[in-house]
Amino acid sequence: MNSEDFLEKIGIGKALNNLPESEKRFEDGGQYRFEVPGIQKPAALSGLIDALDHYEVQVHRVTQTKGIMLLTDSEIVQMRDMAFDAQLELFLSVGPRATYDTSASAQTKEGARIGYRLRGYKNLIYALEDVKRAASLGVRGIVVYDEGLLWVLSQMREVGELPSSLHFKISAHTGHGNPASARLLQDIGADSFNPVRDLSINMMNEIRQAIDISLDIHTENPKSSGGFIRHYEAPDIIKKAAPVYLKTGGSVATHHGWDTTFNQAGERIRQVRLVQDMINRYYPEAKISKVGTKDLAIPE
Repeated sequence: MNSEDFLEKIGIGKALNNLPESEKRFEDGGQYRFEVPGIQKPAALSGLIDALDHYEVQVHRVTQTKGIMLLTDSEIVQMRDMAFDAQLELFLSVGPRATYDTSASAQTKEGARIGYRLRGYKNLIYALEDVKRAASLGVRGIVVYDEGLLWVLSQMREVGELPSSLHFKISAHTGHGNPASARLLQDIGADSFNPVRDLSINMMNEIRQAIDISLDIHTENPKSSGGFIRHYEAPDIIKKAAPVYLKTGGSVATHHGWDTTFNQAGERIRQVRLVQDMINRYYPEAKISKVGTKDLAIPE
């Protein structure tokens, strides 16, 4: 007897769940993919790739969160080549943002609302240069933290100033979590949307009904973002919010921007294994995308 039926037998009724299941899919028909964040340097990416075979899991995307400007050309090229060989999406983050410039307000509780957005014309220019540099080195995935920057980047991509294959992912640090904001971001060029981390599945489902681009959902978080882990919810997240990237491995870090080591990257892949096991146990028919499928932002 399953757990829900046993609870009902002893007088505890089933939870009501009338949310529609998402019929939307990735281009290859997949419902979910895995994303591992916080892979800041080549050594960490090497550790992650080494661990994939050991834990027998598929990962589709890795994200670097500290900023393009903090990587040398050689480091970007190394990460590009490793990601290409492994057929992984490599997303690098725009470097200039309020926490890196001279903003004192961004370091206060009240000023934290600035998030990682850009201040002033010059920082907008610096951000564009950061993206152009990464794109020129073959990177095809950019994490964006500012809505205005997203709009400009989309305009540049549309007229050929940036590669048409460049994908823009909106970070959770922009602070969006409702269907109207999600639709706006999609309309101005986002290819992937990471809402705030603590949305209920109902809220994810509401956003899913408003947009077609992928949702990037944290299955776990570092302590600085609350530290909560949602492994058991992964099957329902897939059902109600597909197509989704299950963003996994964050609990290995203490805070955003954590400089993941070679061994810690392997630990992040172990977390992916734990989530995959939950899906296999409770939603085995869920379809995972193939690695290397054509709509991925694999480096060129």
